[in-house]
Amino acid sequence: MRLINILVIAVLILSASFVYKIKFDSTLQAERVAKIGNELRRERDVIARLRAEWARLDTPDRIQGLAERHLKLKAVAATQFDTFDALPERPVPPPPAADPIATILAPSSPETTGSVPAPKGAR
Repeated sequence: MRLINILVIAVLILSASFVYKIKFDSTLQAERVAKIGNELRRERDVIARLRAEWARLDTPDRIQGLAERHLKLKAVAATQFDTFDALPERPVPPPPAADPIATILAPSSPETTGSVPAPKGAR
C-alpha cells in the first residue's frame, strides 16, 4: 500500500511539472505572437507613411514647379501645329512573306477535308 502511495505522488509531481512546462511554452508562444503583431503594426504604419509621402511627391503641382524651376522648356506656340493636309502619305506595308507551314497545311482543293471518305458501296 505504501508503494502505491509513493507511485501516485510521483505521478502527481510529474503531471504537475508537465502542466507547468505546457503553460510556460504557451506563455512564450503568446509573447512571440504579441511581438510579431507589434512588428506587423509598425511595418503597416511605415507603409502608410511611405504611401503618404509618395502621394505628396507625386502631386502634379509639385512636379510642375520642379519642371519650371529646373528644366529650360519653352511654351508651345500655336504656329508649331500644322493641318492634316500637310502630313505625308501613309507608307504602304510590304506584302506578308509566304508561310511554308501554311502552304503545307492548306488544302489543295476546296473538297479536301480531314474526314475519312465513305466506302464506295455505302452510297
